[in-house]
Amino acid sequence: MNPNSINQNLMLPNFRNTGILLRILLIVNLLCLLAAFVKSGSSWEGLMREWAEISAVSQPLLLASLLVFALLNDWLRSFSYFMAATLLVLVEALLAFAMHGLVAFLVYGSLFRYGVFSLLTLAFLLWYFSLRSRALSPALTEARLQALQARIRPHFLFNTINAVLSLIRSDPVRAETALEDLADLFRVLMADNRKLTTLSKEVELCREYLDLEKLRLGERLQVEWHIDKMPGDAMIPPLVLQPLLENAVYHGIEPSSSPGIISIHIYRRRSEIHAVLRNPYSPGTAGRHEGNKMALENIRERLSLHFDAEAGLKAELIGNIFQVHITFPYIQEMSRHVR
Repeated sequence: MNPNSINQNLMLPNFRNTGILLRILLIVNLLCLLAAFVKSGSSWEGLMREWAEISAVSQPLLLASLLVFALLNDWLRSFSYFMAATLLVLVEALLAFAMHGLVAFLVYGSLFRYGVFSLLTLAFLLWYFSLRSRALSPALTEARLQALQARIRPHFLFNTINAVLSLIRSDPVRAETALEDLADLFRVLMADNRKLTTLSKEVELCREYLDLEKLRLGERLQVEWHIDKMPGDAMIPPLVLQPLLENAVYHGIEPSSSPGIISIHIYRRRSEIHAVLRNPYSPGTAGRHEGNKMALENIRERLSLHFDAEAGLKAELIGNIFQVHITFPYIQEMSRHVR
């Protein structure tokens, strides 16, 4: 049982995701065009005629398949990837047989050829999404995630420990709380962060991190939370917001001797979650932008891995304020799939 991830089988495409559906439609239509080209030879008119005939057969099957796969999406994720792929092949074979009865002999003239084309198309799609997942998940994303975790800078740890030591005699309760926050932060950093967590847990981690930074920055660090409309049960990849706040402190608060405000605004709009983070921008910190870009690209990739085209990240400079706006679909904790 894995209660911390809505995407138990990353290699299996999510047939309810808009980006996945668009990719499938595009790939299948390109395959149909390729088949029409092979059959027609070099004639443009023949190509259009063959493509129209193939599409007349393939499009109803394609739409029916996507509908059935979307209905079975959660059920399929209760199995291993091999078993889920086998079930998809069986379902596609049944659909091809049923659709053949409706459009028999329009193009292929036999159930065998009709079914083979459908199953080959499905096999190609499974191979494509498996290849895409492998490219995004274990190698590239794991390496960049480790690099992102390493960005908890040594001087942050050093300064935090020094701040705690200075509090042990004067304020032992606050020192103990700070050590607990530091332990929580590093426990999350060392965990398997391919699993999703709730938005409320991510926000709590962010609070602990900012409390630690306030130990050394004092009144220079001002934080504004606007989360009264935040659905705490929404699922999000861990370490999405915390690295952005670390960037905000490093790029926006540390370079200035005057107080600066970091604002966090998280809310739900229809079926989407929006997280807007703002911090001051100092023109003299241009040399620090490279690390900032690495964190942004890492977060953008992990959002894409879990939510595909339904998530996005936009970073922009508005006057002397740097703003990061994240959007991702609202998927509740109670609706996540449990193995």
